[in-house]
Amino acid sequence: MSVAFRRESDDEHKEPEYELPIPVGPNLVTPRGLRLLGEEVVRLQAAIAAETDEEARKKLQRRLRYFHTRQATADVQAPASGDVACIGSRVRYALNGTERAVTIVGHDEADPAAGRIAFTAPLGRALMGTEAGDMVAFQGREDAIEILAAAADREVMA
Repeated sequence: MSVAFRRESDDEHKEPEYELPIPVGPNLVTPRGLRLLGEEVVRLQAAIAAETDEEARKKLQRRLRYFHTRQATADVQAPASGDVACIGSRVRYALNGTERAVTIVGHDEADPAAGRIAFTAPLGRALMGTEAGDMVAFQGREDAIEILAAAADREVMA
């Protein structure tokens, strides 16, 4: 019989399951970020215990392995001292004449819509180590960003 008429199992057509990718570099987090990682681990453990579908349980276990790794490798950063922008700092800046503010946080804690950007994001990298009065290169312009203020954000550092 021709191979064209052979019935193959459904498993032969499935995409392989890979682990969730861990971001390259250090896992720097704020105290809030560490709490969020712990809360997600607890939430996933409860969801796995309640899940009856084996495929759904495998997906949850995959996410749990990711968050366990992120929790185990977390390097909690001390509160910012002085006016130098670092992880946990709220930075006010002017970009193209528009004043904006962001808080620099760890990768898993980032939420750009809420004004929290990862230190690994292009803007986060540009702002790290700056202080009020600095002009920072960004998007190919040497003086694209003017730093107006930088101070510890109590919400993420508590």
